[in-house]
Amino acid sequence: MTKSRSWLLRLVIAFSFAQGAVSMARPAVSYRALSLGADERAIGVIAGVYALLPLFAAVPLGRRTDHGRCAPLLPVGVVLISGGCALSAAAGSLAAMAAWSGVMGLGHLCFVIGAQSIVARQSAPAEQDRNFGHFTIGASLGQLVGPVAAGAVIGGDLARTSGYALLAAAAVAAASLASLWRIEHRTPPGPRSDRTTVPVRGILRTRGVPAGIFISLAVLSATDILTAYLPVIGEHRGIAPAVVGVLLSLRAAATIACRLVMTPMIRLMGRRGLLTTTCLVGGLLCGGIALPVPLWALAAMLILLGFCLGAGQPLSMTTVVQAAPADARSTALALRLTGNRLGQVAAPAGAGLVAGLAGAATPFVLTGALLALSSAAALRRPRPAGPREPSTPGSRPGHPAEHGNRHA
Repeated sequence: MTKSRSWLLRLVIAFSFAQGAVSMARPAVSYRALSLGADERAIGVIAGVYALLPLFAAVPLGRRTDHGRCAPLLPVGVVLISGGCALSAAAGSLAAMAAWSGVMGLGHLCFVIGAQSIVARQSAPAEQDRNFGHFTIGASLGQLVGPVAAGAVIGGDLARTSGYALLAAAAVAAASLASLWRIEHRTPPGPRSDRTTVPVRGILRTRGVPAGIFISLAVLSATDILTAYLPVIGEHRGIAPAVVGVLLSLRAAATIACRLVMTPMIRLMGRRGLLTTTCLVGGLLCGGIALPVPLWALAAMLILLGFCLGAGQPLSMTTVVQAAPADARSTALALRLTGNRLGQVAAPAGAGLVAGLAGAATPFVLTGALLALSSAAALRRPRPAGPREPSTPGSRPGHPAEHGNRHA
Protein backbone atom coordinates (compact mmCIF):
# COMPACT_ATOMS: atom_id res chain seq x y z
CA MET A 1 0.00 0.00 0.00
CA THR A 2 1.43 3.39 -0.99
CA LYS A 3 2.40 6.02 1.50
CA SER A 4 -0.54 8.21 0.40
CA ARG A 5 -2.91 5.48 1.59
CA SER A 6 -1.05 4.54 4.76
CA TRP A 7 -3.99 6.01 6.68
CA LEU A 8 -6.18 3.27 5.21
CA LEU A 9 -3.77 0.53 6.27
CA ARG A 10 -3.73 1.85 9.84
CA LEU A 11 -7.50 2.14 9.83
CA VAL A 12 -7.83 -1.47 8.65
CA ILE A 13 -5.45 -2.63 11.41
CA ALA A 14 -7.37 -0.73 14.09
CA PHE A 15 -10.70 -2.03 12.77
CA SER A 16 -9.33 -5.58 12.80
CA PHE A 17 -8.61 -5.33 16.54
CA ALA A 18 -11.90 -3.61 17.38
CA GLN A 19 -13.97 -6.05 15.32
CA GLY A 20 -11.93 -8.98 16.60
CA ALA A 21 -12.81 -7.98 20.15
CA VAL A 22 -16.51 -7.77 19.33
CA SER A 23 -16.44 -11.05 17.38
CA MET A 24 -14.75 -12.74 20.33
CA ALA A 25 -17.09 -11.19 22.87
CA ARG A 26 -20.42 -11.92 21.23
CA PRO A 27 -20.19 -15.74 21.24
CA ALA A 28 -18.72 -15.46 24.75
CA VAL A 29 -21.76 -13.41 25.81
CA SER A 30 -24.05 -16.14 24.45
CA TYR A 31 -22.16 -18.87 26.32
CA ARG A 32 -22.02 -16.83 29.52
CA ALA A 33 -25.76 -16.16 29.27
CA LEU A 34 -26.35 -19.91 28.82
CA SER A 35 -24.33 -20.54 31.98
CA LEU A 36 -26.62 -18.08 33.81
CA GLY A 37 -29.71 -20.04 32.74
CA ALA A 38 -30.69 -18.21 29.54
CA ASP A 39 -32.90 -19.93 26.97
CA GLU A 40 -33.20 -19.14 23.25
CA ARG A 41 -35.54 -16.20 23.89
CA ALA A 42 -33.16 -14.62 26.40
CA ILE A 43 -30.22 -15.05 24.00
CA GLY A 44 -32.23 -13.21 21.34
CA VAL A 45 -33.07 -10.34 23.70
CA ILE A 46 -29.43 -9.93 24.82
CA ALA A 47 -28.26 -9.95 21.21
CA GLY A 48 -30.93 -7.35 20.37
CA VAL A 49 -29.93 -5.01 23.21
CA TYR A 50 -26.45 -4.88 21.63
CA ALA A 51 -28.06 -2.78 18.91
CA LEU A 52 -30.60 -0.84 20.98
CA LEU A 53 -28.49 2.17 22.10
CA PRO A 54 -26.91 2.54 18.63
CA LEU A 55 -30.39 2.60 17.11
CA PHE A 56 -31.01 6.01 18.72
CA ALA A 57 -27.46 7.38 18.58
CA ALA A 58 -26.51 6.78 14.94
CA VAL A 59 -28.12 9.79 13.23
CA PRO A 60 -26.97 12.41 15.80
CA LEU A 61 -23.43 11.05 15.54
CA GLY A 62 -23.65 11.17 11.75
CA ARG A 63 -24.85 14.80 11.82
CA ARG A 64 -21.95 15.70 14.07
CA THR A 65 -19.46 13.99 11.78
CA ASP A 66 -20.82 15.70 8.63
CA HIS A 67 -19.86 19.08 10.13
CA GLY A 68 -16.70 18.17 12.01
CA ARG A 69 -13.88 15.69 12.39
CA CYS A 70 -14.39 11.94 12.25
CA ALA A 71 -11.32 10.66 14.09
CA PRO A 72 -12.39 11.53 17.69
CA LEU A 73 -15.15 8.92 17.48
CA LEU A 74 -12.60 6.12 17.09
CA PRO A 75 -10.96 6.13 20.56
CA VAL A 76 -14.35 6.77 22.18
CA GLY A 77 -15.63 3.65 20.47
CA VAL A 78 -12.63 1.60 21.58
CA VAL A 79 -13.09 2.61 25.24
CA LEU A 80 -16.78 1.67 25.16
CA ILE A 81 -16.10 -1.69 23.49
CA SER A 82 -13.37 -2.55 25.94
CA GLY A 83 -15.43 -1.45 28.94
CA GLY A 84 -18.51 -3.35 27.77
CA CYS A 85 -16.48 -6.55 27.36
CA ALA A 86 -14.82 -6.27 30.77
CA LEU A 87 -18.05 -5.47 32.60
CA SER A 88 -19.87 -8.32 30.84
CA ALA A 89 -17.24 -10.68 32.27
CA ALA A 90 -18.16 -9.54 35.78
CA ALA A 91 -21.95 -9.52 35.25
CA GLY A 92 -23.90 -11.91 37.44
CA SER A 93 -27.37 -11.57 35.93
CA LEU A 94 -28.96 -11.64 32.50
CA ALA A 95 -30.12 -8.02 32.90
CA ALA A 96 -26.54 -6.88 33.53
CA MET A 97 -25.32 -8.93 30.56
CA ALA A 98 -27.87 -7.18 28.35
CA ALA A 99 -26.90 -3.72 29.63
CA TRP A 100 -23.17 -4.15 29.05
CA SER A 101 -23.87 -5.73 25.69
CA GLY A 102 -25.62 -2.45 24.80
CA VAL A 103 -22.54 -0.46 25.84
CA MET A 104 -20.40 -2.68 23.63
CA GLY A 105 -22.76 -2.07 20.71
CA LEU A 106 -22.64 1.70 21.22
CA GLY A 107 -18.85 1.61 21.15
CA HIS A 108 -18.84 -0.39 17.95
CA LEU A 109 -21.23 2.11 16.38
CA CYS A 110 -19.02 5.09 17.32
CA PHE A 111 -15.98 3.40 15.82
CA VAL A 112 -17.73 2.38 12.60
CA ILE A 113 -19.38 5.76 11.94
CA GLY A 114 -16.06 7.54 12.41
CA ALA A 115 -14.14 5.05 10.30
CA GLN A 116 -16.62 4.83 7.43
CA SER A 117 -16.88 8.61 7.28
CA ILE A 118 -13.08 8.88 7.03
CA VAL A 119 -13.05 6.43 4.12
CA ALA A 120 -15.89 8.27 2.34
CA ARG A 121 -14.30 11.69 2.88
CA GLN A 122 -10.73 10.73 1.91
CA SER A 123 -11.49 8.50 -1.10
CA ALA A 124 -12.06 9.74 -4.63
CA PRO A 125 -15.33 8.45 -6.17
CA ALA A 126 -13.44 6.04 -8.43
CA GLU A 127 -11.64 4.58 -5.38
CA GLN A 128 -14.64 4.03 -3.11
CA ASP A 129 -15.47 0.44 -4.06
CA ARG A 130 -11.82 -0.54 -3.57
CA ASN A 131 -11.25 1.42 -0.36
CA PHE A 132 -14.50 0.32 1.28
CA GLY A 133 -13.62 -3.23 0.26
CA HIS A 134 -10.21 -2.93 1.91
CA PHE A 135 -11.76 -1.29 4.96
CA THR A 136 -14.23 -4.12 5.45
CA ILE A 137 -11.39 -6.65 5.22
CA GLY A 138 -10.51 -5.31 8.68
CA ALA A 139 -13.92 -6.40 9.90
CA SER A 140 -13.50 -9.81 8.28
CA LEU A 141 -10.08 -10.32 9.83
CA GLY A 142 -11.59 -9.62 13.23
CA GLN A 143 -14.47 -11.99 12.49
CA LEU A 144 -11.94 -14.62 11.41
CA VAL A 145 -9.77 -14.54 14.53
CA GLY A 146 -12.31 -13.57 17.19
CA PRO A 147 -14.53 -16.68 17.18
CA VAL A 148 -11.52 -19.03 17.06
CA ALA A 149 -9.99 -17.24 20.03
CA ALA A 150 -13.29 -17.41 21.92
CA GLY A 151 -13.65 -21.12 21.13
CA ALA A 152 -10.09 -21.80 22.29
CA VAL A 153 -10.70 -20.13 25.66
CA ILE A 154 -14.24 -21.32 26.39
CA GLY A 155 -14.36 -24.83 27.80
CA GLY A 156 -16.34 -27.04 30.15
CA ASP A 157 -16.94 -24.45 32.88
CA LEU A 158 -18.92 -21.98 30.77
CA ALA A 159 -19.31 -19.34 33.47
CA ARG A 160 -15.60 -19.10 34.24
CA THR A 161 -14.12 -19.59 30.77
CA SER A 162 -16.59 -17.29 29.01
CA GLY A 163 -15.59 -14.61 31.53
CA TYR A 164 -11.93 -15.11 30.60
CA ALA A 165 -12.84 -14.78 26.92
CA LEU A 166 -14.61 -11.47 27.59
CA LEU A 167 -11.61 -10.09 29.49
CA ALA A 168 -9.35 -11.12 26.62
CA ALA A 169 -11.71 -9.36 24.20
CA ALA A 170 -11.42 -6.17 26.28
CA ALA A 171 -7.63 -6.30 25.94
CA VAL A 172 -7.84 -6.91 22.17
CA ALA A 173 -10.09 -3.86 21.75
CA ALA A 174 -7.67 -1.68 23.70
CA ALA A 175 -4.81 -2.78 21.40
CA SER A 176 -6.49 -0.99 18.47
CA LEU A 177 -5.55 2.37 20.03
CA ALA A 178 -1.97 1.81 18.88
CA SER A 179 -2.98 2.34 15.23
CA LEU A 180 -5.20 5.39 15.70
CA TRP A 181 -2.70 8.11 14.84
CA ARG A 182 -2.80 10.57 11.91
CA ILE A 183 -5.61 8.66 10.21
CA GLU A 184 -7.74 11.69 9.33
CA HIS A 185 -6.44 14.40 7.02
CA ARG A 186 -6.42 17.77 8.73
CA THR A 187 -8.12 19.53 5.82
CA PRO A 188 -11.67 20.51 6.92
CA PRO A 189 -14.57 19.26 4.74
CA GLY A 190 -15.50 22.76 3.60
CA PRO A 191 -16.19 26.34 4.71
CA ARG A 192 -18.63 26.37 7.59
CA SER A 193 -20.85 28.87 5.79
CA ASP A 194 -21.33 26.41 2.91
CA ARG A 195 -22.53 23.58 5.12
CA THR A 196 -26.21 22.76 5.17
CA THR A 197 -28.31 20.23 7.01
CA VAL A 198 -30.12 17.92 4.61
CA PRO A 199 -33.36 16.56 6.12
CA VAL A 200 -33.34 12.87 6.96
CA ARG A 201 -36.52 12.42 4.93
CA GLY A 202 -34.80 13.91 1.90
CA ILE A 203 -31.85 11.54 2.25
CA LEU A 204 -34.16 8.54 2.58
CA ARG A 205 -36.09 9.60 -0.53
CA THR A 206 -32.92 9.66 -2.64
CA ARG A 207 -33.01 6.76 -5.06
CA GLY A 208 -30.37 4.20 -4.13
CA VAL A 209 -30.21 5.04 -0.42
CA PRO A 210 -33.15 2.86 0.76
CA ALA A 211 -31.91 -0.09 -1.32
CA GLY A 212 -28.40 0.24 0.10
CA ILE A 213 -29.79 0.42 3.64
CA PHE A 214 -31.99 -2.65 3.18
CA ILE A 215 -29.22 -4.74 1.59
CA SER A 216 -26.86 -3.84 4.42
CA LEU A 217 -29.54 -4.65 7.01
CA ALA A 218 -30.15 -8.09 5.49
CA VAL A 219 -26.47 -8.99 5.19
CA LEU A 220 -25.61 -7.84 8.71
CA SER A 221 -28.67 -9.61 10.15
CA ALA A 222 -27.46 -12.83 8.56
CA THR A 223 -23.98 -12.35 10.05
CA ASP A 224 -25.49 -11.51 13.43
CA ILE A 225 -27.79 -14.52 13.50
CA LEU A 226 -24.85 -16.75 12.60
CA THR A 227 -22.74 -15.30 15.43
CA ALA A 228 -25.48 -15.49 18.05
CA TYR A 229 -27.21 -18.74 17.06
CA LEU A 230 -24.51 -21.01 15.70
CA PRO A 231 -23.40 -21.67 19.32
CA VAL A 232 -27.01 -22.64 20.11
CA ILE A 233 -27.12 -24.93 17.05
CA GLY A 234 -23.80 -26.39 18.19
CA GLU A 235 -25.16 -27.14 21.66
CA HIS A 236 -28.21 -28.89 20.17
CA ARG A 237 -26.17 -30.92 17.65
CA GLY A 238 -23.30 -31.78 19.99
CA ILE A 239 -20.72 -29.54 18.28
CA ALA A 240 -18.00 -28.35 20.67
CA PRO A 241 -17.48 -24.58 21.21
CA ALA A 242 -13.99 -24.80 19.67
CA VAL A 243 -15.46 -26.32 16.49
CA VAL A 244 -18.19 -23.66 16.39
CA GLY A 245 -15.44 -21.03 16.58
CA VAL A 246 -13.63 -22.65 13.64
CA LEU A 247 -16.88 -22.73 11.63
CA LEU A 248 -17.49 -19.02 12.24
CA SER A 249 -13.91 -18.27 11.26
CA LEU A 250 -14.23 -20.25 8.04
CA ARG A 251 -17.19 -18.05 7.18
CA ALA A 252 -15.10 -14.94 7.89
CA ALA A 253 -12.15 -16.23 5.84
CA ALA A 254 -14.45 -16.72 2.86
CA THR A 255 -15.72 -13.16 3.31
CA ILE A 256 -12.12 -11.89 3.16
CA ALA A 257 -11.57 -13.90 -0.03
CA CYS A 258 -14.63 -12.28 -1.59
CA ARG A 259 -13.42 -8.79 -0.76
CA LEU A 260 -9.94 -9.47 -2.12
CA VAL A 261 -11.39 -10.37 -5.53
CA MET A 262 -14.29 -7.91 -5.47
CA THR A 263 -12.82 -5.45 -7.99
CA PRO A 264 -12.52 -8.00 -10.82
CA MET A 265 -15.97 -9.36 -9.95
CA ILE A 266 -17.42 -5.83 -10.27
CA ARG A 267 -15.72 -5.47 -13.66
CA LEU A 268 -17.24 -8.77 -14.76
CA MET A 269 -20.76 -8.49 -13.32
CA GLY A 270 -21.31 -4.84 -12.36
CA ARG A 271 -22.27 -3.75 -8.86
CA ARG A 272 -25.98 -4.58 -9.26
CA GLY A 273 -25.32 -8.01 -10.75
CA LEU A 274 -22.86 -8.90 -8.00
CA LEU A 275 -25.16 -7.71 -5.22
CA THR A 276 -28.20 -9.49 -6.67
CA THR A 277 -26.41 -12.80 -7.17
CA THR A 278 -24.64 -12.91 -3.81
CA CYS A 279 -27.75 -11.95 -1.84
CA LEU A 280 -29.91 -14.55 -3.57
CA VAL A 281 -27.40 -17.41 -3.25
CA GLY A 282 -26.60 -16.34 0.31
CA GLY A 283 -30.28 -16.52 1.21
CA LEU A 284 -30.54 -20.10 -0.06
CA LEU A 285 -27.42 -21.14 1.85
CA CYS A 286 -28.56 -19.44 5.06
CA GLY A 287 -31.83 -21.34 4.94
CA GLY A 288 -29.90 -24.56 4.33
CA ILE A 289 -28.19 -24.28 7.73
CA ALA A 290 -31.50 -25.25 9.31
CA LEU A 291 -31.18 -28.71 7.75
CA PRO A 292 -29.66 -31.49 9.91
CA VAL A 293 -26.63 -31.90 7.64
CA PRO A 294 -23.30 -33.52 8.61
CA LEU A 295 -20.54 -31.30 9.94
CA TRP A 296 -18.56 -31.25 6.67
CA ALA A 297 -21.64 -30.09 4.75
CA LEU A 298 -22.34 -27.40 7.35
CA ALA A 299 -18.75 -26.18 6.98
CA ALA A 300 -19.07 -26.09 3.18
CA MET A 301 -22.33 -24.10 3.37
CA LEU A 302 -20.78 -21.62 5.80
CA ILE A 303 -17.78 -21.09 3.50
CA LEU A 304 -20.00 -20.40 0.49
CA LEU A 305 -22.30 -18.25 2.60
CA GLY A 306 -19.34 -16.24 3.88
CA PHE A 307 -18.22 -15.56 0.31
CA CYS A 308 -21.69 -14.38 -0.65
CA LEU A 309 -21.98 -12.12 2.42
CA GLY A 310 -18.64 -10.49 1.60
CA ALA A 311 -19.97 -8.24 -1.15
CA GLY A 312 -23.02 -6.75 0.55
CA GLN A 313 -21.45 -4.47 3.14
CA PRO A 314 -18.76 -2.62 1.12
CA LEU A 315 -20.95 -2.25 -1.98
CA SER A 316 -23.91 -1.00 0.06
CA MET A 317 -21.57 1.63 1.57
CA THR A 318 -20.57 2.81 -1.88
CA THR A 319 -24.18 2.77 -3.06
CA VAL A 320 -25.29 4.97 -0.15
CA VAL A 321 -22.32 7.35 -0.33
CA GLN A 322 -22.68 7.95 -4.07
CA ALA A 323 -26.46 8.36 -3.94
CA ALA A 324 -26.53 10.74 -0.95
CA PRO A 325 -25.96 14.53 -1.15
CA ALA A 326 -22.27 15.35 -0.80
CA ASP A 327 -22.84 17.35 2.41
CA ALA A 328 -24.83 14.57 4.08
CA ARG A 329 -22.75 11.48 3.45
CA SER A 330 -21.91 10.79 7.07
CA THR A 331 -25.61 11.14 7.95
CA ALA A 332 -26.50 8.78 5.10
CA LEU A 333 -23.94 6.27 6.36
CA ALA A 334 -25.38 6.73 9.85
CA LEU A 335 -28.86 6.01 8.49
CA ARG A 336 -27.44 2.86 6.92
CA LEU A 337 -26.03 1.90 10.31
CA THR A 338 -29.39 2.74 11.91
CA GLY A 339 -30.96 0.25 9.52
CA ASN A 340 -28.27 -2.24 10.49
CA ARG A 341 -28.96 -1.77 14.17
CA LEU A 342 -32.72 -1.96 13.62
CA GLY A 343 -32.10 -5.31 12.00
CA GLN A 344 -29.83 -6.28 14.89
CA VAL A 345 -32.61 -5.45 17.36
CA ALA A 346 -35.48 -7.01 15.45
CA ALA A 347 -33.74 -10.02 13.93
CA PRO A 348 -32.29 -11.57 17.11
CA ALA A 349 -35.36 -10.73 19.19
CA GLY A 350 -37.66 -12.17 16.53
CA ALA A 351 -35.29 -15.08 16.09
CA GLY A 352 -35.37 -15.74 19.81
CA LEU A 353 -39.16 -15.83 19.78
CA VAL A 354 -39.26 -18.09 16.73
CA ALA A 355 -36.52 -20.33 18.11
CA GLY A 356 -38.41 -20.71 21.37
CA LEU A 357 -41.52 -21.78 19.48
CA ALA A 358 -40.20 -23.68 16.47
CA GLY A 359 -36.60 -24.62 17.23
CA ALA A 360 -33.15 -23.04 17.16
CA ALA A 361 -32.65 -23.63 13.42
CA THR A 362 -35.73 -21.65 12.34
CA PRO A 363 -34.08 -18.18 12.53
CA PHE A 364 -31.76 -19.21 9.70
CA VAL A 365 -34.74 -19.86 7.43
CA LEU A 366 -36.20 -16.41 8.14
CA THR A 367 -32.83 -14.73 7.64
CA GLY A 368 -32.44 -16.54 4.33
CA ALA A 369 -35.79 -15.15 3.21
CA LEU A 370 -34.63 -11.64 4.18
CA LEU A 371 -31.49 -12.03 2.07
CA ALA A 372 -33.57 -13.22 -0.87
CA LEU A 373 -35.75 -10.08 -0.59
CA SER A 374 -32.63 -7.90 -0.51
CA SER A 375 -31.57 -9.39 -3.86
CA ALA A 376 -34.72 -7.85 -5.34
CA ALA A 377 -33.78 -4.46 -3.86
CA ALA A 378 -30.34 -4.76 -5.46
CA LEU A 379 -31.92 -5.04 -8.91
CA ARG A 380 -33.19 -1.45 -8.87
CA ARG A 381 -31.00 0.83 -10.93
CA PRO A 382 -29.28 3.53 -8.80
CA ARG A 383 -29.78 7.26 -9.33
CA PRO A 384 -27.53 8.70 -12.04
CA ALA A 385 -24.80 10.93 -10.66
CA GLY A 386 -26.09 14.51 -10.33
CA PRO A 387 -24.28 17.79 -10.84
CA ARG A 388 -23.35 17.99 -7.14
CA GLU A 389 -20.87 15.13 -7.67
CA PRO A 390 -17.48 16.11 -9.08
CA SER A 391 -16.58 14.56 -12.41
CA THR A 392 -13.93 11.87 -12.33
CA PRO A 393 -11.51 10.97 -15.11
CA GLY A 394 -13.16 8.69 -17.61
CA SER A 395 -16.68 9.38 -16.39
CA ARG A 396 -19.43 11.24 -18.21
CA PRO A 397 -22.38 13.22 -16.88
CA GLY A 398 -25.40 11.18 -15.95
CA HIS A 399 -23.51 7.90 -16.05
CA PRO A 400 -24.86 5.50 -13.43
CA ALA A 401 -22.72 5.16 -10.31
CA GLU A 402 -22.63 1.43 -10.80
CA HIS A 403 -20.63 1.65 -14.00
CA GLY A 404 -18.60 4.70 -13.08
CA ASN A 405 -16.70 2.56 -10.55
CA ARG A 406 -16.41 -0.69 -12.41
CA HIS A 407 -12.69 -0.07 -12.85
CA ALA A 408 -12.06 0.99 -9.25
